[in-house]
Amino acid sequence: MATSDPSSVAGLPSPQGGGDAFGPTFEGAPEAMLVFDPVADAIRDANPAAARLLGYDRATLRAMRVTALHPEQVPTLIVFTQAVQARGRDWTHALSPRHAEGHGLHVEYSGALLPGDPQTVLVSLFDLDERRRRLVDTQADAHMRAGLTEWQRMERIFADIERENQLILRAAGEGIYGVNADGITTFINPAAERMLGWQASDLVGRDMHATVHHSHADGCHYPHHDCPIYAAFRDGAVHQVDTEVFWRRDGSAFHVEYTSTPIRDRGRLLGAVIVFRDISQRREADERLRRALAEVDSLRERLELENAYLREEIREGGHHQGIIGRSPAIEATLRQIDLVAGTDATVLVTGESGTGKELIARAIHEASRRRDRPLIRVNCAAIPRELFESEFFGHARGAFTGALRDRVGRFDLADGGTLFLDEVGEIPLDLQGKLLRVLQERQFERVGEERTRAVDVRLVAATNRDLKAEVKRGRFREDLYFRLNVFPIAAVPLRERPEDIPLIAQHFLRGVVKRLNIPELRLTEGDVRRLTRYDWPGNVRELENIIERAAILAVRGRLRFDLPEPEATAAVHPVAFDPQPTAPATEADRRAKVRADIVAALALAQGRIFGTGGAAEILGLKPTTLASRIKVLGIRRR
Repeated sequence: MATSDPSSVAGLPSPQGGGDAFGPTFEGAPEAMLVFDPVADAIRDANPAAARLLGYDRATLRAMRVTALHPEQVPTLIVFTQAVQARGRDWTHALSPRHAEGHGLHVEYSGALLPGDPQTVLVSLFDLDERRRRLVDTQADAHMRAGLTEWQRMERIFADIERENQLILRAAGEGIYGVNADGITTFINPAAERMLGWQASDLVGRDMHATVHHSHADGCHYPHHDCPIYAAFRDGAVHQVDTEVFWRRDGSAFHVEYTSTPIRDRGRLLGAVIVFRDISQRREADERLRRALAEVDSLRERLELENAYLREEIREGGHHQGIIGRSPAIEATLRQIDLVAGTDATVLVTGESGTGKELIARAIHEASRRRDRPLIRVNCAAIPRELFESEFFGHARGAFTGALRDRVGRFDLADGGTLFLDEVGEIPLDLQGKLLRVLQERQFERVGEERTRAVDVRLVAATNRDLKAEVKRGRFREDLYFRLNVFPIAAVPLRERPEDIPLIAQHFLRGVVKRLNIPELRLTEGDVRRLTRYDWPGNVRELENIIERAAILAVRGRLRFDLPEPEATAAVHPVAFDPQPTAPATEADRRAKVRADIVAALALAQGRIFGTGGAAEILGLKPTTLASRIKVLGIRRR
């Protein structure tokens, strides 16, 4: 095969004008030749043989980029052209130019560097399939001349080629089968047999689509005319699909990824070769990833809800401005807070309702190393028995009727921070053991979930009950009491520190004036005397309510306090208007009447203080206020 000399075509004018710019040798050469400009990524010229081999006319080739002729082979193309530029000449079998009909060609590239500036490369393309056919024809001619012996040798050659092809098909890990233009199976390799559960003898000669591709994944019918495999030998294009299923002999389906490539002979479409693989595991992995991403979205939503909850907690606690007072009792309490705050010891705050037990818990938290983590408050008296575990430990979706999504428990929310259990004495006896287990083991499980979660929580509990007495009565677990009572702090009632009343009252008055946006109000000496004379059964909470009510009722800047005063009773009912005046009720009488009312309400409510129909609702009092009065008056609940 003659090869043109690069020096005979170098230095001639650019071929853009057409004609035979690279000389008669280039034009008349029997092998295909192209001239590349690697820098400009341009085909400078193509001879007629190249136009015939590639299926394009010369004008189209001259207008093409080199990379457009070799889609998806740019790295290989760069390596080849750089090798030619470095050595002056090189060859490769790795490049496969795209024919005008869309298929790749099996060729050998031989490149030579042409002198001049810019440098161009002369490339000769040798059709390897044509070379092989010529080799076979040459061998056949030799056979005809050599007689029977040569014929037998050629027969062995063809048998070897066929055997090699069969070995390739058998070794392939992908399923491979062929169909003719009527969709009838012509061959099938062992990998396809294993995946489909059919023997080759059962499938060859049968309609492959009707056998393994007859239905979609949902079971609905898959018509022949919609099948991409059949479309390959109708439109002559390669079809790649990864969203369908094949059906096994046992009736089960598996997800496949397949490529259907048309088979041509002298331009005529004869059928298609299908290469497929089972991608069920990949689909399962994709589904697991999808579920994981969905779980991430769920976790993000949960964190948003947690943040909203924590913000609400902050708002609820924002009105506490610190522990106010200079009495010896308050100074002693502050010293206790300073002592225990630096540790992780459990604290039990005791005291009557309204004495500021939550304020002490917040002060301990703010002075501790956990102050950058949340303080989570739980009102144990307000939690229904059936929701105790869910409220404390959380629950998994579907754990019980109404559990529509995962819920984060208070222990989870307080992880790394402080958990404040208010009214801890109200926890039902049968549920106290579950709380004790978490406090001892620092582990818990959500309702409906087997996973054990570790938790790091500092516990502060508060109660207005005498827990030691409750233990003796069998209403509170002794082991839980000892677990809580590591460091007790008593919240002193307001009547035992009257010197703090003016400071606290003035603090509340400033807050009320600002919150209600009313003119400035001041406490007079008379107001202070009246406030300090009162025994404050509701403590600081009652004082706050009295100050707010007095500010609302104020007339011309003077506060109007609505406090019961024994000495004022006679003034309310002057003798002049009562023909038979009676002596005013004494403090003992008033207490006796309050006691009798509470006992009667407890009897009606069957001993219940909280909830609908409870004694607190009957008397129109807050449950915590009523509980405090019951304790002060020494009333026993039945």
